[in-house]
Amino acid sequence: MEYIVFGLIAYILGSIPSALLVGKIGFDMDIREHGSGNLGATNTFRVLGVKAGIIVTLADILKGTIAVLLPLLFDMEMHRLIIGIFAVLGHTYPIFARFKGGKAVATSGGIILGVNPILFVIMIAAFLISLYISKYVSLSSMITGVVAIGVSAFFKDIGLILITSLLTIFVFYRHRDNIKRIKNKTEPKIKWM
Repeated sequence: MEYIVFGLIAYILGSIPSALLVGKIGFDMDIREHGSGNLGATNTFRVLGVKAGIIVTLADILKGTIAVLLPLLFDMEMHRLIIGIFAVLGHTYPIFARFKGGKAVATSGGIILGVNPILFVIMIAAFLISLYISKYVSLSSMITGVVAIGVSAFFKDIGLILITSLLTIFVFYRHRDNIKRIKNKTEPKIKWM
């Protein structure tokens, strides 16, 4: 029963459409009608700028982190990573935004932050290094997932390995169109200042 209650709370938390709220409140704009139409941090950076992108990234990370910390707050014995998955599902299929959300990257990272901050720091480093080299946000997100699986093996936590693998597979699935564009050399690259 506890898993259902906390899973539902995590899903609702994940469903809060950060990019949509920042766009509407700060810019009087529906971000779904601009750029890729995606309710994630990358589209926010491209459409609304750096400040808005940072706010959305942090908010999306926090959705995952708060979800996995809630059971600790209520002193409940449960596998917190499982609860985190519901926050990711809320982020990607949000009830408050017609079930069309982001691509699961920041919220997945937030889950990892809440259960293993060291792995989270390694993931941030992997993302930034691969982004610097490739200039593709989507490719860097997928590479980071693969790195996270490899590094999680060193922690000898089967649950962490399984959930990290599941999240990475989901991130790849959510980026299937990006993969096609990368192959066709039509995927947008970021521009460094």
